[in-house]
This record gives sequence, C-alpha cells and structure tokens, in this order.
Amino acid sequence: MEKHANDVWGSLAFRGVIAILFGIAAVFWPGLTLVTLVYLFAGFILAIGLVTLVSSLTNLYGSDSSFLSRVLMMVLGIVEIGVGVYLLRHPLVSFATFILLVGFTLVLIGVVDIVQGLFESGSAMYKTVMVVGGLIAALAGIVLLFQPESAGVAFVWVLGLYALITGPLTLALALDVKKLEEEK
Repeated sequence: MEKHANDVWGSLAFRGVIAILFGIAAVFWPGLTLVTLVYLFAGFILAIGLVTLVSSLTNLYGSDSSFLSRVLMMVLGIVEIGVGVYLLRHPLVSFATFILLVGFTLVLIGVVDIVQGLFESGSAMYKTVMVVGGLIAALAGIVLLFQPESAGVAFVWVLGLYALITGPLTLALALDVKKLEEEK
C-alpha cells in the first residue's frame, strides 16, 4: 500500500510540474509556431500518457480505486500515448487536425478525471480537485472543438491556461496524497 501511495503522489507531482512547464511555454512564448506547439504538446501528452499508463498498471490489482477507474486510466494512458506518438511522427499536421486531437484528448481527460473524482475513494480534497480539474479539461476541450480554425492564438491561450490551472491543482493533490499517507 505504501509503495502505491508513493507511486500516486509521484505521478501526480510529475503531471503537475509537466503541466505547469507546458502552460508557461504555451502562454508566454508569443512567437510560437504550429510545429513548435505540436512538438511541445506531443511531448507533454506523451509524458502524461506514460505516467498515466504506468500508474494504472501498477494499481491494476490494488484496492484503492474501482476497476472502472483503473480501466479508464489505462485507456486514457493509451490514447494519450497514441496522440503523442502520432503528433511526433506528423509534426506538419494541419491546424484543424491538431485542434481536433487536442480537443478530444482534453474531453477524454475531463471525463476520466470526473469519473475518478465521483467514484473513487479518497479525501474530499482529492475528489474536489479531480472533479474541478475534469470539468476544466472537458470545458477547454469543448471550447476548442467548437472553435476549430477560428481559435488561432486563443487556442494556444486556452491550452496554456488549462495547463497553468490544472498543474498547480495536481501538485496540491499530490501533496495532499503524500500528507495523508504520512499520517497513516
């Protein structure tokens, strides 16, 4: 159980730091080209996907989360890795395709986070952060999907702000998980 808690807090902390770094790059890099953004997002989503997949596999037979939650995490990790690999292999993808990939990925992340927040056991802070983070991800994804080509610079800002909001939330969640495990 202690090893699992260390894995959870470590993977959450990693996800939070990666999200913050990506958000800073997306929001504060004004001359960002599409190819650079594709590479940044591909690296971001690939790292997140690997952490999500490994975390779901190490907790596959654990009792801390429901079977549905573990399967959703595994599917999410595979999709994130797939999107990351696809974008790394196709950096010259059209802007519309890139927006659709990012939008659908964010909606999927949002749904999985909301399901985990509602149905997993954990502290009130954990549940709240998961649901709020899931709502933010789903909302950002929906905004991107309904503004495909006209989004332009707003697309980069929405993506960057999403990362800058969820990154600190995820770090706070990681610290909460670590604190709870130290108290046990």
